[in-house]
Amino acid sequence: MALILLDWERIGRQGLFLCGFGGAAWLVRRLVHRLPERDRWYVSLVWLLACAFLSDWAGLHFMVGAFLAGVVLDAGWYDRARMDALREHVLFAYMPVFFLSTGLKTTWSLGAETVFVVAAMLMVASVGGKLLGVWLAGRLLGWPQGDARMVGWLLQTKGLIELIFANILLDKQIISSQMFTAMLLMAVGSTMLSLPMVRNSHLVPARAPSRLPARPLRD
Repeated sequence: MALILLDWERIGRQGLFLCGFGGAAWLVRRLVHRLPERDRWYVSLVWLLACAFLSDWAGLHFMVGAFLAGVVLDAGWYDRARMDALREHVLFAYMPVFFLSTGLKTTWSLGAETVFVVAAMLMVASVGGKLLGVWLAGRLLGWPQGDARMVGWLLQTKGLIELIFANILLDKQIISSQMFTAMLLMAVGSTMLSLPMVRNSHLVPARAPSRLPARPLRD
């Protein structure tokens, strides 16, 4: 995504950000590792905001900076229960606003039929490409029958990440609003298909009960 968003008019800023990020990430890792667990949260939030702001200043999207900020931090440094509680609060408070703003960006006024056709083509390419690739990997690695199909369908659960990437591309005017709507439909459709298809791919026929008479145990 960072490569896609490269802006040649601001290549100096972007190069400065990426180079400075490497050194800053090394310092932040050393600092956060030495802090007690209760103080790591505050430093990490400051680090997150700084990376998002500087990434946007450099011409990249602020979500790219936020993603990079989280990549260099280890999950083991934070209490799992507090992390789960933070995730639940964020999902409850902010996700409805994000999905509402995403829905307001969809466009149906021009070429609605074309949008559905493009969404169907994207669906076929996304689902078929992952299933074929994982099937080939399963054949090479000798996976049990059905595992490759199950993993291939699990890879379709990309709803939130797909929406984030689509919003970034739309904000940077790399894709049109019609393409954004098609990508939104593809992300929602493939994500909704994943759970029932995984359940069906993981079903194992039950063994028939044995009709042999029970025999007494012998010493």
